[in-house]
Amino acid sequence: MSDARRRKGKGGGRSTDPRSRSKTPTESGSDGGAPDVVTSIFSNVVLGVIMMCVCGYAHAWLMYTLHENRMWFTNIKEVEREISFRTESGLYYSYYKQMVNAPSISQGIYDLIHDKVTEHPSVINILERMNVYQEVVLAIMYRVLGVKMLPILFYIICTFALHALLVAALFTSAWILSGTWLAGVLTSGFYVVNRIDTTRVGYTIPLRESFSLPFLWVQVTAITIYFQAGAISKLKEKVLLAVILTFTFLFALCWQFNQFVFLLQVSTLFGVWILGIIPAYKVRNMLHVVMATMLLVCLFQFINKMILVSLGMSLVLASYAVMYIKGEVERSAGVIKGIVTTVVYSVLVLLLAGVITTLLKLLLQVDADDHIFKFLSGKFGYGNQRDFDSRLYLCLGAFNFLTGDTYERLTSGLVFPPYALCHAAMLIILVVAVIQNFSKPNESKMAAEPAANGKSQSAGDKVKVTETPASHILSNRPEVAYIAIQTLLFGLLAMSTLRMKYLWTPYMCVLGSVAFVDNTMWKAVMKKFKLKEFSVQMMRNSALIVVMAVLFAREWPTVQGELGDLREFYDPDTVELMEWINKDIPRTSSFTGSMQLLAGVKLCTERPITNHPHYEHKGLRIKTKELYQIYGKREPADVHAILKKHKSNYIILEDSICRAASTGCRVPDLIDFDNGQVPDNGNKEDGLEYSNTPRFCEQIRHDQPNFTKYFKKVFENKTFRVHQVL
Repeated sequence: MSDARRRKGKGGGRSTDPRSRSKTPTESGSDGGAPDVVTSIFSNVVLGVIMMCVCGYAHAWLMYTLHENRMWFTNIKEVEREISFRTESGLYYSYYKQMVNAPSISQGIYDLIHDKVTEHPSVINILERMNVYQEVVLAIMYRVLGVKMLPILFYIICTFALHALLVAALFTSAWILSGTWLAGVLTSGFYVVNRIDTTRVGYTIPLRESFSLPFLWVQVTAITIYFQAGAISKLKEKVLLAVILTFTFLFALCWQFNQFVFLLQVSTLFGVWILGIIPAYKVRNMLHVVMATMLLVCLFQFINKMILVSLGMSLVLASYAVMYIKGEVERSAGVIKGIVTTVVYSVLVLLLAGVITTLLKLLLQVDADDHIFKFLSGKFGYGNQRDFDSRLYLCLGAFNFLTGDTYERLTSGLVFPPYALCHAAMLIILVVAVIQNFSKPNESKMAAEPAANGKSQSAGDKVKVTETPASHILSNRPEVAYIAIQTLLFGLLAMSTLRMKYLWTPYMCVLGSVAFVDNTMWKAVMKKFKLKEFSVQMMRNSALIVVMAVLFAREWPTVQGELGDLREFYDPDTVELMEWINKDIPRTSSFTGSMQLLAGVKLCTERPITNHPHYEHKGLRIKTKELYQIYGKREPADVHAILKKHKSNYIILEDSICRAASTGCRVPDLIDFDNGQVPDNGNKEDGLEYSNTPRFCEQIRHDQPNFTKYFKKVFENKTFRVHQVL
């Protein structure tokens, strides 16, 4: 697109220099240059769209192929395919399988709303508790369209196709920011080369983020377009807002962690408003979108109160209030006053959001999200460091701080250095621009002042306020300021929680590519060395092609190796367990075990389970802590009473959990801490006592009389032991 631009004379009008005057159609002997320019622009756009589709398809094909090569997914047994969906992935997929196999679509939805299998013996509403509408939609599509392939293959193909959409959205974002679709190609290359840190779809297909993030990046792209400078028609504005609302809703409906993304997005919106970067009406429209989305998702999830009391919702309400109190932002308030005002109102909106959240929780009597605050306080060294719920998260690598090897891989993948330079430059320019914006005098005030030579300015005189390069970003590229702030917040979240790096690294790919083709940078080069625009465009495109060539040369051997590395999924012990349950255990019998394993039991056998890895409900957290006493130092009679309380018929014990080396993070250690006991090989600390009671999961294997009166061993292999509760 930028290649088709033409330099204009000073002030944007026609040059008065005869030498630079363009020839008229008569003089040139042609029918005019305008049609040629339009044709050139159209051809460039069409070629860019084609390349966008190619990049999206290539990424989806690569992810599918690598997954197939790793698992031999199309050739292994169905039970092996299902087992490959580990932990919560298997739980989510089970609802798709349930809908596909239901007697009718209406019966399938009814069974989800009145689920008796997931938290036996309780009856729960799956559509309220979990974000599984994507499974419902895919199951309906599979049934209505009469798809001939296996349901599980249709499921994974649709998921990989969504990630083609994700890459297309990133491609478009880079194209918009840079003015050339070549940046989109480089962005796609960065994303694929750094796929270990940009996506998890190849390893954990049914995760909620696998469905939600493609919609998020389409939303981000649409917001980028909406925030561009200049007036837009009412029709274009309505279309953009409709697109933003649609994809914001789809994103939020697919992921339970949407509230954290909304919290950061609303914070960014408030920031660009209070700094006077984005017009207030556009910011309000975005707040309307977030508010409408959260209310719609709440409605779709049968009035899920956790959405109503989320920090994202409270921050929207607080932003409305502060924007009403503050009124229009004064751009020429003075540096000190501007900074103080920004800080005061920023603190005010955060305090107000906290108050609103607290009041809503008291009013609606919601405390199901307390574990989030326990996790945050525990992560930063505050609160109860032995709390079972917070330790369960903190002991998972996905919830640790971002590790140094991530930066090393991203640097090796050539994306982090250009990203860091580009983002740092954007932030520095933004800060300078905001300060200049605060200090710039009002035009009306200058007009009223006498001129320097003592003569008064006439009423017709106009005051020309010189625009600096830094302030250019506020007036001409407000969307860049928005992206700079949002990327910073996404980066801070990723640094604090490794699992959230998948919100940050796609932005790295976009800004890393923009660093090579930014028009402002290349125009500065042109001005410095007095080069012609054509020469600069050639240099810019050449630099981009060189980077892509280096990226391709570096990654191609790796991709070839992965494509040639053919493996097969192999987990015979778990397969044996699932097949035994399907063959020998009544369909009404319930199971207790680790959350991760029970998700597979539900998926592969459709037997009732007592707990599962979707750990967002307070009642389930309390129940899980009780059931996990099977790995604690408890008497058989106590464990038997707990299992009977929850109507469990069988327990599945895993030596990988029971006999794992004591680290302070294994499940037996967490249970010991919660029970006030010193873990194996641990030291006595305040609040902990030594226990003489042997560990239940270890002692039950010996079939002693005090155990056999309560439990009967019915299955055993090298990995699992199953005991019937008598």
